[in-house]
Amino acid sequence: MERKASTPMRENRRRYEEKHKEERKAANKIFGTSISRKDYEEIDEFLKAHDISKVDLIYAGYEALKRSVKK
Repeated sequence: MERKASTPMRENRRRYEEKHKEERKAANKIFGTSISRKDYEEIDEFLKAHDISKVDLIYAGYEALKRSVKK
């Protein structure tokens, strides 16, 4: 994939990205997963209707699972 033509703003962003890449990688992770489109669309519609972010969904699900799997 070819880069877009360089502009001063793009150059600044590239330098910033290169400088802070490792710091950002150390602080954040991505869940690389997939679900069926039908399920995704149903969940996405629900979240939009209730103004809930996907991150909030993940945290709420995690907390619910922790409570249900207590040792």
